[in-house]
Amino acid sequence: MSGKRLTGRIAADRIRMQSTPKPPAGVVERFLALGECTSLISDVMDELGIPEGAIGATTLRPTLPGKLIVGPALTVRNIRQRTDPLAAAAKQLNKMAEFEAHNLAEDGDVLVIQGVPGMSNMGGVSAQTGQRQGERGAIVMGGIRDVHHSRGIGYPLWASEITPVTGKWRLETVEINGEIQIGPVRVNPGDLVVADDTGVVFIPRASIVAVLEVCEKHRSTEETRLGAISRGVAVPDFYGPKDK
Repeated sequence: MSGKRLTGRIAADRIRMQSTPKPPAGVVERFLALGECTSLISDVMDELGIPEGAIGATTLRPTLPGKLIVGPALTVRNIRQRTDPLAAAAKQLNKMAEFEAHNLAEDGDVLVIQGVPGMSNMGGVSAQTGQRQGERGAIVMGGIRDVHHSRGIGYPLWASEITPVTGKWRLETVEINGEIQIGPVRVNPGDLVVADDTGVVFIPRASIVAVLEVCEKHRSTEETRLGAISRGVAVPDFYGPKDK
Protein backbone atom coordinates (compact mmCIF):
# COMPACT_ATOMS: atom_id res chain seq x y z
CA MET A 1 0.00 0.00 0.00
CA SER A 2 1.40 3.35 -1.04
CA GLY A 3 0.77 6.65 0.67
CA LYS A 4 1.53 7.77 4.19
CA ARG A 5 4.19 6.19 6.34
CA LEU A 6 2.35 3.80 8.65
CA THR A 7 2.91 3.02 12.34
CA GLY A 8 2.82 -0.73 11.78
CA ARG A 9 0.35 -1.26 14.63
CA ILE A 10 -2.03 -3.01 12.24
CA ALA A 11 -1.34 -4.96 9.04
CA ALA A 12 -1.42 -2.67 6.00
CA ASP A 13 -3.95 -4.91 4.26
CA ARG A 14 -6.40 -4.26 7.12
CA ILE A 15 -6.47 -0.57 6.17
CA ARG A 16 -9.18 -0.41 3.51
CA MET A 17 -8.36 3.14 2.41
CA GLN A 18 -5.81 5.66 3.62
CA SER A 19 -7.99 8.71 2.98
CA THR A 20 -11.68 9.00 3.80
CA PRO A 21 -13.97 10.19 1.00
CA LYS A 22 -14.83 13.84 1.58
CA PRO A 23 -18.23 15.54 1.22
CA PRO A 24 -18.79 18.15 -1.51
CA ALA A 25 -17.26 21.57 -0.90
CA GLY A 26 -19.25 23.75 1.48
CA VAL A 27 -21.46 20.97 2.82
CA VAL A 28 -19.90 20.85 6.29
CA GLU A 29 -20.19 24.61 6.71
CA ARG A 30 -23.85 24.55 5.65
CA PHE A 31 -24.69 21.84 8.19
CA LEU A 32 -22.87 23.79 10.90
CA ALA A 33 -24.91 26.86 9.98
CA LEU A 34 -28.08 24.92 10.88
CA GLY A 35 -26.96 24.84 14.51
CA GLU A 36 -28.02 21.91 16.69
CA CYS A 37 -29.59 19.78 13.99
CA THR A 38 -29.51 16.02 14.69
CA SER A 39 -33.28 16.00 15.34
CA LEU A 40 -33.92 17.84 12.08
CA ILE A 41 -31.65 15.50 10.14
CA SER A 42 -33.34 12.43 11.62
CA ASP A 43 -36.76 13.79 10.55
CA VAL A 44 -35.54 14.51 7.03
CA MET A 45 -33.98 11.06 6.66
CA ASP A 46 -37.37 9.57 7.58
CA GLU A 47 -39.09 11.74 4.98
CA LEU A 48 -36.60 10.76 2.27
CA GLY A 49 -36.87 7.05 3.09
CA ILE A 50 -33.28 6.75 4.25
CA PRO A 51 -32.81 3.98 6.86
CA GLU A 52 -32.51 5.28 10.40
CA GLY A 53 -29.07 6.67 11.09
CA ALA A 54 -29.64 8.29 14.48
CA ILE A 55 -28.44 7.25 17.95
CA GLY A 56 -29.57 9.31 20.93
CA ALA A 57 -27.43 10.90 23.60
CA THR A 58 -28.74 8.45 26.20
CA THR A 59 -26.63 5.85 24.36
CA LEU A 60 -23.80 7.96 22.94
CA ARG A 61 -23.26 10.55 25.65
CA PRO A 62 -21.32 13.75 24.85
CA THR A 63 -18.34 14.55 27.06
CA LEU A 64 -18.48 18.25 26.16
CA PRO A 65 -22.06 19.59 26.25
CA GLY A 66 -22.82 22.35 23.79
CA LYS A 67 -20.58 21.03 21.02
CA LEU A 68 -21.70 20.50 17.43
CA ILE A 69 -19.39 18.61 15.08
CA VAL A 70 -19.78 17.69 11.41
CA GLY A 71 -17.37 15.67 9.30
CA PRO A 72 -16.71 12.50 7.30
CA ALA A 73 -16.34 9.25 9.22
CA LEU A 74 -12.87 7.75 9.67
CA THR A 75 -13.76 4.26 10.89
CA VAL A 76 -12.09 1.79 13.25
CA ARG A 77 -13.25 -1.71 14.22
CA ASN A 78 -12.11 -3.30 17.47
CA ILE A 79 -12.78 -6.79 18.81
CA ARG A 80 -12.12 -8.43 22.16
CA GLN A 81 -8.78 -10.22 22.50
CA ARG A 82 -9.07 -13.93 23.26
CA THR A 83 -6.30 -13.84 25.83
CA ASP A 84 -6.11 -13.34 29.58
CA PRO A 85 -5.53 -9.58 30.05
CA LEU A 86 -3.04 -10.06 32.88
CA ALA A 87 -1.01 -12.48 30.78
CA ALA A 88 -1.17 -10.06 27.86
CA ALA A 89 -0.06 -7.20 30.10
CA ALA A 90 2.88 -9.24 31.36
CA LYS A 91 3.95 -9.80 27.75
CA GLN A 92 3.05 -6.23 26.67
CA LEU A 93 0.73 -7.56 23.96
CA ASN A 94 -0.93 -4.28 23.05
CA LYS A 95 -3.05 -4.72 19.91
CA MET A 96 -4.86 -1.38 19.96
CA ALA A 97 -4.30 0.55 16.72
CA GLU A 98 -6.53 3.63 16.76
CA PHE A 99 -3.26 5.57 16.56
CA GLU A 100 -2.93 4.32 13.00
CA ALA A 101 -6.28 5.94 12.29
CA HIS A 102 -5.02 9.17 13.87
CA ASN A 103 -1.94 8.85 11.68
CA LEU A 104 -4.16 8.72 8.59
CA ALA A 105 -6.58 11.42 9.76
CA GLU A 106 -7.07 14.51 7.64
CA ASP A 107 -8.36 17.88 8.74
CA GLY A 108 -12.10 17.69 9.37
CA ASP A 109 -12.41 13.92 9.85
CA VAL A 110 -14.47 12.44 12.70
CA LEU A 111 -13.11 9.23 14.22
CA VAL A 112 -15.83 6.58 14.59
CA ILE A 113 -14.94 3.46 16.58
CA GLN A 114 -16.91 0.23 16.73
CA GLY A 115 -15.48 -0.54 20.14
CA VAL A 116 -15.59 -3.14 22.87
CA PRO A 117 -17.67 -2.61 26.03
CA GLY A 118 -16.21 -2.78 29.52
CA MET A 119 -12.88 -1.23 28.58
CA SER A 120 -11.37 1.91 27.11
CA ASN A 121 -11.07 2.09 23.34
CA MET A 122 -9.54 5.57 23.50
CA GLY A 123 -7.78 7.61 26.18
CA GLY A 124 -6.28 11.03 26.73
CA VAL A 125 -3.09 10.67 24.71
CA SER A 126 -5.17 9.27 21.86
CA ALA A 127 -7.59 12.20 22.04
CA GLN A 128 -4.79 14.74 21.97
CA THR A 129 -3.20 13.00 19.01
CA GLY A 130 -6.50 13.02 17.12
CA GLN A 131 -7.00 16.69 17.83
CA ARG A 132 -3.51 17.54 16.59
CA GLN A 133 -4.17 15.61 13.39
CA GLY A 134 -7.24 17.73 12.66
CA GLU A 135 -10.05 15.47 13.83
CA ARG A 136 -13.19 17.27 14.93
CA GLY A 137 -13.92 14.68 17.60
CA ALA A 138 -14.74 11.00 18.03
CA ILE A 139 -17.74 8.68 18.34
CA VAL A 140 -17.10 5.49 20.31
CA MET A 141 -19.54 2.62 20.76
CA GLY A 142 -17.71 1.23 23.77
CA GLY A 143 -15.65 2.64 26.59
CA ILE A 144 -13.35 5.65 26.75
CA ARG A 145 -11.25 7.08 29.59
CA ASP A 146 -9.19 10.12 30.66
CA VAL A 147 -12.22 12.32 30.09
CA HIS A 148 -10.79 15.17 32.16
CA HIS A 149 -7.88 15.38 29.71
CA SER A 150 -9.98 15.30 26.53
CA ARG A 151 -12.32 17.93 27.99
CA GLY A 152 -9.37 20.08 28.97
CA ILE A 153 -8.05 20.21 25.42
CA GLY A 154 -11.53 20.72 23.94
CA TYR A 155 -11.68 17.42 22.03
CA PRO A 156 -15.31 16.22 22.13
CA LEU A 157 -16.28 12.55 22.34
CA TRP A 158 -19.62 10.79 22.25
CA ALA A 159 -19.30 7.38 23.93
CA SER A 160 -21.50 4.64 25.32
CA GLU A 161 -19.27 4.05 28.38
CA ILE A 162 -16.62 5.74 30.51
CA THR A 163 -14.24 3.42 32.38
CA PRO A 164 -10.71 3.45 33.81
CA VAL A 165 -10.07 -0.10 32.51
CA THR A 166 -7.53 -0.11 29.69
CA GLY A 167 -8.16 -1.82 26.40
CA LYS A 168 -4.44 -2.33 25.74
CA TRP A 169 -4.48 -5.95 26.86
CA ARG A 170 -8.14 -6.64 26.18
CA LEU A 171 -8.96 -5.62 22.61
CA GLU A 172 -7.53 -5.79 19.12
CA THR A 173 -8.01 -3.35 16.24
CA VAL A 174 -8.80 -5.45 13.19
CA GLU A 175 -9.76 -2.92 10.51
CA ILE A 176 -9.49 0.75 9.61
CA ASN A 177 -11.75 2.53 7.11
CA GLY A 178 -14.01 -0.43 6.52
CA GLU A 179 -17.74 -0.76 7.18
CA ILE A 180 -18.56 -0.81 10.89
CA GLN A 181 -21.62 -1.27 13.10
CA ILE A 182 -22.52 1.47 15.58
CA GLY A 183 -25.55 0.18 17.47
CA PRO A 184 -28.21 -0.41 14.81
CA VAL A 185 -26.47 1.76 12.21
CA ARG A 186 -24.04 0.62 9.53
CA VAL A 187 -21.38 3.27 8.98
CA ASN A 188 -18.98 3.49 6.05
CA PRO A 189 -15.91 5.69 5.71
CA GLY A 190 -16.96 9.03 4.30
CA ASP A 191 -20.51 8.89 5.66
CA LEU A 192 -21.24 12.26 7.23
CA VAL A 193 -21.26 12.38 11.03
CA VAL A 194 -23.27 15.07 12.79
CA ALA A 195 -23.21 15.09 16.61
CA ASP A 196 -24.68 17.46 19.19
CA ASP A 197 -26.27 17.36 22.65
CA THR A 198 -29.24 15.34 21.36
CA GLY A 199 -27.20 12.54 19.82
CA VAL A 200 -25.39 11.42 16.69
CA VAL A 201 -26.63 10.93 13.13
CA PHE A 202 -24.82 9.20 10.29
CA ILE A 203 -25.83 10.29 6.79
CA PRO A 204 -24.90 7.86 3.97
CA ARG A 205 -22.41 9.50 1.63
CA ALA A 206 -24.71 9.24 -1.39
CA SER A 207 -27.51 11.09 0.45
CA ILE A 208 -25.59 13.97 2.05
CA VAL A 209 -26.58 16.73 -0.38
CA ALA A 210 -30.23 15.64 -0.61
CA VAL A 211 -30.56 15.59 3.18
CA LEU A 212 -28.87 18.98 3.50
CA GLU A 213 -31.13 20.71 1.00
CA VAL A 214 -34.32 19.53 2.70
CA CYS A 215 -32.89 20.38 6.13
CA GLU A 216 -32.25 23.95 5.01
CA LYS A 217 -35.84 24.32 3.77
CA HIS A 218 -37.26 22.90 6.99
CA ARG A 219 -35.04 25.12 9.14
CA SER A 220 -36.36 28.18 7.35
CA THR A 221 -39.95 27.08 8.05
CA GLU A 222 -39.09 26.32 11.66
CA GLU A 223 -37.54 29.76 12.17
CA THR A 224 -40.68 31.39 10.77
CA ARG A 225 -42.80 29.41 13.22
CA LEU A 226 -40.56 30.28 16.14
CA GLY A 227 -40.84 33.94 15.20
CA ALA A 228 -44.63 33.65 15.25
CA ILE A 229 -44.50 32.08 18.71
CA SER A 230 -42.28 34.90 19.96
CA ARG A 231 -44.70 37.50 18.56
CA GLY A 232 -47.63 35.92 20.40
CA VAL A 233 -49.42 34.55 17.31
CA ALA A 234 -52.24 32.18 18.32
CA VAL A 235 -51.34 28.49 18.10
CA PRO A 236 -54.05 27.60 15.51
CA ASP A 237 -52.67 30.33 13.25
CA PHE A 238 -49.18 28.88 13.00
CA TYR A 239 -49.87 25.20 13.67
CA GLY A 240 -53.13 24.17 12.08
CA PRO A 241 -54.41 20.78 10.87
CA LYS A 242 -52.43 20.95 7.63
CA ASP A 243 -49.11 21.43 9.40
CA LYS A 244 -46.80 18.48 9.85
